[in-house]
Amino acid sequence: MNHYLALTIIADDRPGIVEKVADMVASNGGNWLESNMSRLAGKFAGILLVDIAEDKQATLLAALNTLEAQGIRVSGEASKATEPATGEHLGLTVVGNDRPGIVGELSSLLAKLHVNVEELCTNCEDAPMSSEILFRATAKVSLPQSGLNREQLQDALEALSDDLMVEFEGI
Repeated sequence: MNHYLALTIIADDRPGIVEKVADMVASNGGNWLESNMSRLAGKFAGILLVDIAEDKQATLLAALNTLEAQGIRVSGEASKATEPATGEHLGLTVVGNDRPGIVGELSSLLAKLHVNVEELCTNCEDAPMSSEILFRATAKVSLPQSGLNREQLQDALEALSDDLMVEFEGI
């Protein structure tokens, strides 16, 4: 049976952060499975999944905590494998004029419709041919088995605002 640690990392961005964490994971018997990491406003932020025997998890977490002296904060939580989400899996892209609260509006609607967000990336970018800022969200979602289809989801998302464009792709 696999035992996992879900780890989060935050530090002032600089070279070598991933190397230090990867070395700690490997030297303590862990296997780095997957991760998502970014530079945000001068900070390095990441989340990763490590496969490690249950009896080695506390030792790894203690070793990772020693990185705090170097300005790298790592926290972890034990996890077990879960069943994959059921229902139709979709890639979702939403583009519209940026405004405060847009992520809250989108996430609230998805939760209300029981759509599971498996991955979400958001950013703001300059609109081509204008000085406006565009909001863009890309996500991997799974629809509930209760009968919600992609057309209904698209209609609900586009009803949030006249300027939202919604596109799907199958995963």
